[in-house]
Amino acid sequence: MAPWGNLALFAAAALAPSALYWAALRVPRVVGRLRREPAAPQGLPIERLAADLRRVRAALARVEPGTPQARRAGARQAYDALLAQACAALDVTHRLDVVPEGVDREIERLRVEESLRQAGVVVS
Repeated sequence: MAPWGNLALFAAAALAPSALYWAALRVPRVVGRLRREPAAPQGLPIERLAADLRRVRAALARVEPGTPQARRAGARQAYDALLAQACAALDVTHRLDVVPEGVDREIERLRVEESLRQAGVVVS
C-alpha cells in the first residue's frame, strides 16, 4: 500500500470515533426538530375578538351626551386595539396606528370593519 494510503487509513481510524460521538450527540436534537409540534396560535381566538368588537362597538354607540371625553377616547382606543388584533389574526392590513384621530381615522375604522366583514367577522 502506498504511504499516503496508510496515512489516510490511520487518519480515518483516529477520527472515526470522535465523528461518531459528535453525530450521536446531535441526533436527539435533529429528531426533536423534526417531531416538534406546530406553534400554538398567539392572541385571542377570533370568535372572542369578534364578540369583544361587538360589545365595545355597542358601548360606543350608547355614549350619552355629557360623557367625559376621557371615557369616549378610551372606548375608541379600545375599539381600535381590538380592530388591530382582529386584523393581525386574519392578516388584514390596517392603518389605525398611523392615521390621526378625526375624520380620517373614522373612515379607516369603516374600511377596516368592511374588510373584516369580508373576511367573515361580524362586527355589528
